[in-house]
Amino acid sequence: MEPVTTRGDEMYALVERLYPLCRSITGDGVRATLDIVGEYIPLDVHEVPTGTQVLDWTVPQEWNIRDAYIADTAGNRVVDFAASSLHVLGYSVPVAATMPLSELRPHLHTLPDRPSWVPYRTSYYKPEWGFCLAQDTLDAMPDGEYEVRIDSTLADGHLTYAEHVVPGQVADEVIVSCHVCHPALANDNMAGVAVATFLARALAEETPYYTYRFIFAPGTIGAITWLARNAERVDRVKHGLVLACAGDPGQLTYKRSRRGDAEIDRVLRYVLTASERPHQVNEFTPYGYDERQYCSPGFNLGVGSLTRTPYAGYPEYHTSADNLDFVSPEAMADTLAVCREAFAVLDRNRQYVNLSPYGEPQLGRRGLYDALGGRSDTKQAQMAMLWVLSLSDGEHDLLEVAERSGLPFDTVAGAADALHEAGLVKT
Repeated sequence: MEPVTTRGDEMYALVERLYPLCRSITGDGVRATLDIVGEYIPLDVHEVPTGTQVLDWTVPQEWNIRDAYIADTAGNRVVDFAASSLHVLGYSVPVAATMPLSELRPHLHTLPDRPSWVPYRTSYYKPEWGFCLAQDTLDAMPDGEYEVRIDSTLADGHLTYAEHVVPGQVADEVIVSCHVCHPALANDNMAGVAVATFLARALAEETPYYTYRFIFAPGTIGAITWLARNAERVDRVKHGLVLACAGDPGQLTYKRSRRGDAEIDRVLRYVLTASERPHQVNEFTPYGYDERQYCSPGFNLGVGSLTRTPYAGYPEYHTSADNLDFVSPEAMADTLAVCREAFAVLDRNRQYVNLSPYGEPQLGRRGLYDALGGRSDTKQAQMAMLWVLSLSDGEHDLLEVAERSGLPFDTVAGAADALHEAGLVKT
């Protein structure tokens, strides 16, 4: 396993590349983002035409933007899209006009309590235009005429999303989903995209039990589109994780699936607790990221959400302060490590049946005790065998064995492997 610091530095470098791009729920910014991710892992890119019915929604028109600004009478750009893509209200319709500040003000969005920060605002499904700027900038704008220009297009096109599949030993799937629609926000969600990308690379170097499907899609409408297009095969999805806000300095937070007791919920709770990392486990709410789409009642998939600081839980959220200084290689490396630890448990978690359930089978006669000779954890490994035999009734899985015994999951799984090889248990 490569050093954590190296992976963190590589993920940060990827965030640096992705951060400046102007993204939205459709458009060339999403394609450019996926092009870059595609340099790291092969992607199957899907283009879904405007007007396509996806569950209760319709794929909207595609939005693209080339330039936007507010200029004073001297031609100075007071607000400039070229400086930051946050400066334009997402999905703004085109505008070319000159107007007084009094007429312009209703189209200006600021954060009065954070006067140096620029907010992130959108108007996806209602025709509107606007600019986002620092309150300090607005306060310095004198009354008078301003040239207002938004060089954008809203036209029939496509919604773009991508998938990457790591084949497993079985067709049952684990989905890892992250949104790719936010512009110039490092933590939300380019850090999540980077962690997902390097998680996919790490899994590809192994031989996982499950098939892992990575979904890179615009928030809400992208996940809904994926579900609509995969409704007939969604029963293959046995577990899932939505990755977001993966690079900030906060502690890790896991949000349970709607079910509340899905296997992924149990695995993340166990891994976070066993690692002794500071963490929090939250109950499901139907608000947040795309876990709410995967967990909607009709699908009810076992999909949780892993973040550091959760949705809207930090002042920098959806502002220009969610920048490259707000995320760190160390935080992303830690998030990646937890994902790998969790999936290692998920991949090995099984229910076994004891084939010699009447009394304790003689382990020494089968060479199982001898096989442990010289190990530093011999006593622990012996106890793990006894626990696995005791709870192998087809109703308890190895994670339950680890939790009830207090033994490390790896030790329990290793004991199960040895007992299976000796013909004492079966799956």
